[in-house]
Amino acid sequence: MLDVAIIGAGELGGSLAQLVAASDMVRDVRLIDDAGNVAAGKALDLMQSSAVAGFSTRIAGATDLTAAAGAAVIVLADRVEGGEWQGEDGLLVLKRLAHLGLSPVILCAGAGHRDLVERGARDLGLSRNRLLGSAPEALAAAVRAIVALETNGSPRDVALALLGVPPTHIVIPWEEATIRGFTATRVLDEQARRRTMARVDRLWPPGPRALAAAARQAIAAMLGGARHTISAFVAPDDTSGRRSRAAALPVRLGPDGIERVELPSLSVRDQVALDNAMLL
Repeated sequence: MLDVAIIGAGELGGSLAQLVAASDMVRDVRLIDDAGNVAAGKALDLMQSSAVAGFSTRIAGATDLTAAAGAAVIVLADRVEGGEWQGEDGLLVLKRLAHLGLSPVILCAGAGHRDLVERGARDLGLSRNRLLGSAPEALAAAVRAIVALETNGSPRDVALALLGVPPTHIVIPWEEATIRGFTATRVLDEQARRRTMARVDRLWPPGPRALAAAARQAIAAMLGGARHTISAFVAPDDTSGRRSRAAALPVRLGPDGIERVELPSLSVRDQVALDNAMLL
């Protein structure tokens, strides 16, 4: 079993530590935050609950970023004081991780982390396969819930991909989506699809617990606990000479991060919308 390090012991980081530990899918969780003994206190509280909750994952708190060394997955979450890692502060954390000589998969779990994924790959040269953001999966889960309500069904019966740049540049290829095994366009009429799309921007940003659940799902996929496709922020590919933005795309994950982007067949309208969303 491998280890996970979470940078930031705020509500998102603490919730994620609990979810990962309770899943018993890793050996150790390291919760790192420079705000005094907060990370250590949260780690101790989780460890004390392990006997009741029935998990054996070890959880430790630390204040020094070097405690992330050796982790298979490093997650950027939110600080106790300062909220989500963003902007220059977030980029500095990515730079420090790179200077430590680490080569983990870096998962940016915050709703505001699309820019970090983009700048980490473009400005710092981090591998675009080993740097991704999981927040779009939280939004996709909310959309599945809305579709389930529209069809008087369960979110488990809904399979759809979410692409683009939230909150206002979202593409959902309805022709490729399914509900209870049927094509979504057969089950959900045009008016219902329009109602769903009209609500998407109001679902962003997801809350800390939804973001934590999405990050936990991504970690499970990377560590072999789940083999399904998730929606994730993917860094742009500049090798063609055309600069673009990081965007949400459906990906298959593995131990080394993004194994492949599983882009569904898009209509001409959806392809144009996605291209426009990704333009700088």
